Amino acid sequence: MINLVNFIKGIFIGAGAILPGISSGVICMVTGLYEKLLESALGFFKDIKNNFKFLFPICLGAIIGILLFSSAISYCLELIPIQTKSVFIGLLLGSLSILIKDTIKEDNSKTKSSKYVSFFICFFIGIGLILLENYINYSSSYVVSNYSFLFLILSGFFMSIGIIVPGVSSTIILMILGIYNTYLSAISSLNISIIIPILIGIIIGSLFFMKIIQMLLNKYHSQTMFGIIGFGLGSIFILYPNYSLNISSLISIILLILGYYIGKNIKQER
Repeated sequence: MINLVNFIKGIFIGAGAILPGISSGVICMVTGLYEKLLESALGFFKDIKNNFKFLFPICLGAIIGILLFSSAISYCLELIPIQTKSVFIGLLLGSLSILIKDTIKEDNSKTKSSKYVSFFICFFIGIGLILLENYINYSSSYVVSNYSFLFLILSGFFMSIGIIVPGVSSTIILMILGIYNTYLSAISSLNISIIIPILIGIIIGSLFFMKIIQMLLNKYHSQTMFGIIGFGLGSIFILYPNYSLNISSLISIILLILGYYIGKNIKQER
């Protein structure tokens, strides 16, 4: 049952790697997998059997999420955007409320001010990235297929920042690099010549940035967690729908509350 749950969570994590404005790192937080994923991936060879058992269903789900399920979420965002975004906001707020509660328990006078500095810096960086994503104009029909192998690896490397750091969208990084539509086209058409080098870059980058995050968590746990919370709260603004006084918005608010309840109760068992 745990493997099935992790497989489903992996599907949503994979979807977060494709959808504009949604970070895979945030979804890892929403599903309660974030710190456990860091520990298992970086300490894989210390306990290969148990780490493989934990990581395999998540990775398999993420691959399926990228290839298939993200299309369904994209369809929902197009067909019922307010309701879909409301669910994500509720999930995010619910998971962050638990994260905030757990982090505040670590409170001490020596780190109190630095925690809030970390929070506000990351919060405003998150909002800044959202504004940047809205500023960038790109054509959905503009696809390039002649990028160099090295450039695709570097693109995957920088894309991994959005996978590892909650609140930083992978899509904004790919848009800045001018490869977002090429990436989507390669995924939909299974263009291995583009997918493979990007995947290599993602693996290298993920290990690199996971190591940095783990180091920060070990040395500055409270400050790092407050920074992650800041990024997570900042990402809400790109999801926030325009509510109005009608049945649709009422249903959306109910879904938000439902998502909040699920987010508060979806913590990963240790």
